[in-house]
Amino acid sequence: MSKQTLDAKVRTATGKTAAKNLRKVGRIPAVVYNSKGEATSIDVGEVEFNKIWRTITPTTSITLNVDGKEHLVIIKDVEYNIRNDKVLHADFFAPDADKKLVMKIKVHYTGTPAGVLKGGFKKERNNEIRIKAAIGDLPETIVADISKINVSEALRVKDLEISKNVEVLTDGELPLVTVSPAR
Repeated sequence: MSKQTLDAKVRTATGKTAAKNLRKVGRIPAVVYNSKGEATSIDVGEVEFNKIWRTITPTTSITLNVDGKEHLVIIKDVEYNIRNDKVLHADFFAPDADKKLVMKIKVHYTGTPAGVLKGGFKKERNNEIRIKAAIGDLPETIVADISKINVSEALRVKDLEISKNVEVLTDGELPLVTVSPAR
C-alpha cells in the first residue's frame, strides 16, 4: 500500500465567495467528516490534491495533516468541473481507527487463462466484491492471476488472496472469471 500524505488547513470562512477566493490562490475548499457526522471545514492545495486524487482507488487511505494533527481518511466525494478540468470541492471521511468499513472494491485480472490458449472463451462475470475492514487495513487493489484457469473452470471469490484483516462479504462461490469450451 502506498503512503499518501496531504497537508490541509482549517478554514473559518465559508460560502461561495470564500470558496472562489480559495480557488483563485490555488486551494480547494473541503470538509472532513468523522464517524459521528461532525464536519470540519478545511482547504487543501490544488496541485497536491490532484496528484493524489488522480492516482488512487476509492479504498486508498490518505494521511491528512490538518494543522499538525494527522487523520487517516478516505476521499468520499469530489465535486469536479469538467469544463475547466478543476476540482471544486472535496469530502473526506475520517472513521475511528477500530471501526470497520464496508466497501466495494474492483478485482483486476492478470494473465491469459490456460483454457483460452487451448481454444476456450474467457468470460468476466464479476469484477467487484464487497469487503469489510478497518481503514488502515483496506487494500488499494485486489489483483488475481487467472493464467491457471482451464476450460470449464472458474476463478471464484474464495480463490482470491486477501489479507486476514479483511473480511470478504461477497459469497465465496461467486464466479469472477470462467472459461467456456469452444462450440
